[in-house]
Amino acid sequence: MSNIELNVLGTALKPCCTNPATGYFRDGYCRTIQEDSGTHVICAVVTKEFLDFTKLRGNNLSTPIPQWDFPGLIPGSKWCLCISRWLEAERAGKAPFVILESTHQKALNYTTLELLKKYEISN
Repeated sequence: MSNIELNVLGTALKPCCTNPATGYFRDGYCRTIQEDSGTHVICAVVTKEFLDFTKLRGNNLSTPIPQWDFPGLIPGSKWCLCISRWLEAERAGKAPFVILESTHQKALNYTTLELLKKYEISN
């Protein structure tokens, strides 16, 4: 990354996951640009409950898509999520864990650090 981007704690953004490669840029970082309509800024550790929830909402993250080099996620996988889907899951009681050090500061434009901390898990 050419510019230092910050996480929700105000320190340098750390990678979320490189295997599988996640993030809007598929570089392992949950960072975004204006063209990223989903705002993929939450570094999550997904749970079965979240995977089932998002599949019912039309975003199946469990099924492999070989042509996109996507192996499909399983509980415990790390993945950059859209802030809107994470908030939707949180309201439904299905939000996955969050790695704060790898969650982009832009998440704070949509939610509070206090709420994110309720789901905090160490990397």
